[in-house]
Amino acid sequence: MGRIIRNAIPILSRLHTCAMSTKSSTKFCESSMEAVLGVQDGSTCMFGGFGLCGIPENLINCLRKTGVKNLTAVSNNCGVNDFGLGILLMNKQIKRMVASYVGENKELERAFLAGELELELIPQGTLAEKIRAAGAGIPAFYTPTGYGTLIQEGGAPVKYALGGGSIEIESEPKEYRKFNGVNYVMETALHADFAFIKGYKADYAGNVVFRKSTQNFNIPMAKAAKHTIVEVEEIVDVGELSPDAIHLPAIYVDKVLQGERYEKRIERLTLTQPAKEEVTSLSPKDEVRMRIIKRAAREFEDGMYANLGIGIPALASNYIPKGINVTLHSENGILGFGPFPEPGLEDPDLINAGKETVTVLPGGSFFPSDESFAMVRGNHVHMTMLGALQVSKYGDLANWMIPGKMVKGMGGAMDLVSSTGGRVVVTMEHTAKGAHKILDECSLPLTGKNVVDLIITEKCVFKVDKNAGLVLKEIWPSESIEDIKESTGCDFQVDSENLCEMLQ
Repeated sequence: MGRIIRNAIPILSRLHTCAMSTKSSTKFCESSMEAVLGVQDGSTCMFGGFGLCGIPENLINCLRKTGVKNLTAVSNNCGVNDFGLGILLMNKQIKRMVASYVGENKELERAFLAGELELELIPQGTLAEKIRAAGAGIPAFYTPTGYGTLIQEGGAPVKYALGGGSIEIESEPKEYRKFNGVNYVMETALHADFAFIKGYKADYAGNVVFRKSTQNFNIPMAKAAKHTIVEVEEIVDVGELSPDAIHLPAIYVDKVLQGERYEKRIERLTLTQPAKEEVTSLSPKDEVRMRIIKRAAREFEDGMYANLGIGIPALASNYIPKGINVTLHSENGILGFGPFPEPGLEDPDLINAGKETVTVLPGGSFFPSDESFAMVRGNHVHMTMLGALQVSKYGDLANWMIPGKMVKGMGGAMDLVSSTGGRVVVTMEHTAKGAHKILDECSLPLTGKNVVDLIITEKCVFKVDKNAGLVLKEIWPSESIEDIKESTGCDFQVDSENLCEMLQ
């Protein structure tokens, strides 16, 4: 029998006491210039934030002053011309932009189409997961997002020749593999030299917490870079932040800066308007939109988690039938967001994926972008409703790009429609300036292949059979089947036994 060491517990206790220390390896910087020291020409830099929400504005302003150039900037989007990453773009400091969305940055779109800038567009959920994988030491992973599109097949323009027109650099094809009958695309981890992050508070141990919807890309990016610099609004003593509340542990943080000032610009200030008397007559255009909106609202089911695109899908939430409870998911990291705020109650740290100011309902929650898309890929979001430029008879969807003319980016749409378990409902006007939008095959780059389940227009409702094609289920009273045939660019079946008037 072994010898009993009676004082083992006191010895362990003393060892633990010696190991415990509040001293941190995180450096606390006195100025923004000290924080960005080491960034060189040609560096790959990640920038946290979503739109203008939760961006490291002090660090970005300082990088502009340094004049560092030829940067590869990784961010969900590129801000606006005079704020956020847009100021580095306008100052010609960015050589290559890696993002999911061009959005409202006209200069980014112009510079790309003119051949002055490289632009690698990555689906938002894939971008978040590539970054998360880098921080977790995972070299590659498989995702259903992008299969059958330019993301997997290659050929997406990355750089046009100077002056525009011909493609100088295009994306490469990606490996894919089938699991359980579903095709998946292999994606590799995305690393960076530097990550510039915006937190809410840090303690002197280097731990960081975030506020409301500012977790977004900040948290995964902080883990994926060789050097992570976090700017915060306040630095507190060790112990003031509860260990339960820490979003980003100090192990990931190299430098902390208390920001000098914050503008916290709101990109789309959207407020709840005072109640007005019900409008009895609508313009023809508004009547068409309202018809689609009210029909779309009939797709909500009690207990559903749903993701709604901007425009008509988002407006459909105003017409959810009484007694139906739906929890809205926003890909920038909110579950359970509510109506727009009242004037004076807007919060720049609380926006939806459309960059609009919103509120959050009791029982809601916030989380980072990688977690948000895990909910999507894991089939926890029951329905996605979004618009389209084109839809094919077999459910192919195109809604993110017109080559050489318009580049908005796919944002989170590719991930949302690639979920193997959720329904995809498209809401759109039946034609565009007389041109067919429902076709045998989409002529524009695809967002997803065989992904659409239902098409709602002002004229009718089509159910999409992924093998047999379109089935006409509902029709607006003033329309005839011949009208639908004329305005639809492909053949379709008519469910004669169950065809009914379009629900409202």
